[in-house]
Amino acid sequence: MPDGEKTRQCKQEEQQQQKEEEREGLIEFYSSYQELFQFFCSNTTIHGAIRLVCSKKNKMKTAFWSVLFFLTFGLMYWQFGILYREYFSYPVNLNLNLNSDRLTFPAVTLCTLNPYRYSAIRKKLDKLDQITHQTLLDLYDYNMSLTRSDWPAPSTQTRSSRSLLHHVQRHPLQRQKRDNLANLPENSPSVDKNDWKIGFVLCSENNKDCFHQAYSSGVDAVREWYSFHYINILAQMPDAKALDESDFENFIYACRFNEATCDKANYTHFHHPLYGNCYTFNDNSSSLWTSSLPGINNGLSLVVRTEQNDFIPLLSTVTGARVMVHDQNEPAFMDDGGFNVRPGIETSISMRKEMTMRLGGSYSDCTEDGSDVPVQNLYSSRYTEQVCIRSCFQLNMVERCGCAYYFYPLPAGAEYCDYTKHVAWGYCYYKLLAEFKADVLGCFHKCRKPCKMTEYQLSAGYSRWPSAVSEDWVFYMLSQQNKYNITSKRNGVAKVNIFFEEWNYKTNGESPAFTVVTLLSQLGNQWSLWFGSSVLSVMELAELILDFIAITFILALRWFRSRQQLSPPGAPTNSHDNTAFQDEAPGLGAPHRFTVEAVVTMLPSYNSLEPRGPSRDGEVGHE
Repeated sequence: MPDGEKTRQCKQEEQQQQKEEEREGLIEFYSSYQELFQFFCSNTTIHGAIRLVCSKKNKMKTAFWSVLFFLTFGLMYWQFGILYREYFSYPVNLNLNLNSDRLTFPAVTLCTLNPYRYSAIRKKLDKLDQITHQTLLDLYDYNMSLTRSDWPAPSTQTRSSRSLLHHVQRHPLQRQKRDNLANLPENSPSVDKNDWKIGFVLCSENNKDCFHQAYSSGVDAVREWYSFHYINILAQMPDAKALDESDFENFIYACRFNEATCDKANYTHFHHPLYGNCYTFNDNSSSLWTSSLPGINNGLSLVVRTEQNDFIPLLSTVTGARVMVHDQNEPAFMDDGGFNVRPGIETSISMRKEMTMRLGGSYSDCTEDGSDVPVQNLYSSRYTEQVCIRSCFQLNMVERCGCAYYFYPLPAGAEYCDYTKHVAWGYCYYKLLAEFKADVLGCFHKCRKPCKMTEYQLSAGYSRWPSAVSEDWVFYMLSQQNKYNITSKRNGVAKVNIFFEEWNYKTNGESPAFTVVTLLSQLGNQWSLWFGSSVLSVMELAELILDFIAITFILALRWFRSRQQLSPPGAPTNSHDNTAFQDEAPGLGAPHRFTVEAVVTMLPSYNSLEPRGPSRDGEVGHE
């Protein structure tokens, strides 16, 4: 064949092959990583990437733009990390709303502030008073003025009185030297009476360990010691109804709400060990009071008796009454939220309602109804944080001490602590109380805040009642109406007014501060700031990553096939076997072997931005 014809045939074959290479396939891949990144930098919408290709001949510029590009990329993703951390911290916005509407009046609990000397336990209390009288005489040389007519003679003491004396003597009230004077003898002239602390000692059942409950104030020590024995007397009552000696008319002289007189259907009664008879108004969920107008004339007005007759002076050292405002279906914890009403004073209490609604779930650890809190609710009311904390302490008390504390509800299957049955319960209680206050029991962590709660902000004003010019006729009318025998006009009665200050009530709500929409918006802002690109640029970057993975897979597959072709399976490995080099003619019936190779269509090289070499330029010019 002539040379010209061969050259022409070769050119036709090259053109045909070039056409086949340029023909677009369904799926095309790049032939190398360099070609992939060069195409990406030349065609992407991400700012700065084109500089990596245009400055290819200038190594300094290429290095500068490479460092700048990846530094910008790192700073952007650092900002992304800050945004993601803020999003997964679940911040909230506080929303404050003022609402105007007719308001449901809250529940109001009023207590006599003094425990009553109930007839069911009168004899034991008289015996305890007799022991306390002798104790104060021995410690302080104080002769307490108590009614001694009912005190039994030592020869006529009953079995219960002797038992009480035994247990009181087991836990006596005694003096203790202060810590800085512990090494001095008792008769040392440098030790004064004021240098002593007073308290009592509670020991375990085997007397191996003791707990010293000491007080710097003698008044606090006597009240705590007397209260400890008083609780034991109450716990010995088989039926708590024996202490239900409600005398509403003798305590509440007048009751009016919204200019209408109250009746017995508007209150419920319960007994508190330290605050005596307590009455809760507007606790009936079937017929709740509503305030039509704000102001003192549209609220609750009470005239109460504060004179102390037949009370226990060693438990309460104040005169008056104790009042607490709380929501319906919530127990009245008089120690936490109550305040005292002074006798001979008109106390006007204005209220402002405030509701708080928290976001649950990932935004806070609040609970909707307490069902997800690992503490059993011992109160017959809805969940509150104080209900949970007290229930937690009571359950730990039953578990550790074997009995329940008298101030809190009784769990199923348990009984109240009484040192006639549980000798060392006092030692166990005070040790457990110290752990409770230090949060060793974990009650403050287990009990979470409710997601929805209602509070009342109170402010009080005081004035003398009745006034000096009107007290005669006021007390006369009270004595005629209530058969009240006045012995002390100034300490005999008190007046309480509770009302809404205004119709507006505040609602504190929470809303998510960082939503998915906010996150995407912030991410887009950062992407636009650092690269001036859009969502489609992100898709280009994702495409680059996918192409990189695909090329890596193809190159790995080619390398694996090339290794298989170099060492075909079944080939002899023994260098001394000469039969491997012998030609064997296949038989007529032997099947023909053939190899199927995958053909991958490659994209053309994108060298439009690269200067051609001299040889290439020469060839083009020659053509």
